[in-house]
Amino acid sequence: MRQIPVDTANATVMVAKAPQPKVKDRRTGEIALDKDGVTLMTVEVMFSTPEEVEILKLTVPQPGVSEDLTMGTPVALTGLVASAWENEFNGQKRHGIAFRAVAVTSLAAAASNAKAA
Repeated sequence: MRQIPVDTANATVMVAKAPQPKVKDRRTGEIALDKDGVTLMTVEVMFSTPEEVEILKLTVPQPGVSEDLTMGTPVALTGLVASAWENEFNGQKRHGIAFRAVAVTSLAAAASNAKAA
């Protein structure tokens, strides 16, 4: 699957919903893991550019998610990529764009650490 890098240079990004473990199977509650066995998290962010505002649902490995992310926290996204997906379920074709990041880091924590120094 082709991954397209997403430019975040001119975007303002804030947490829209606190991180949660990504569920692989809703029926069993099984949590999604990457190929190395690392738990995957889902983080919803408000991605705002001068032209538009969107809510993106990101998949991020758990070690890349700052622990202090709450709604409204400004964040930096590292390694954000978009991938097109398509599948068929009960005869219905579905498609969309999946977003994945290496890390979601709180800018609020970085700002408060800079003030303390």
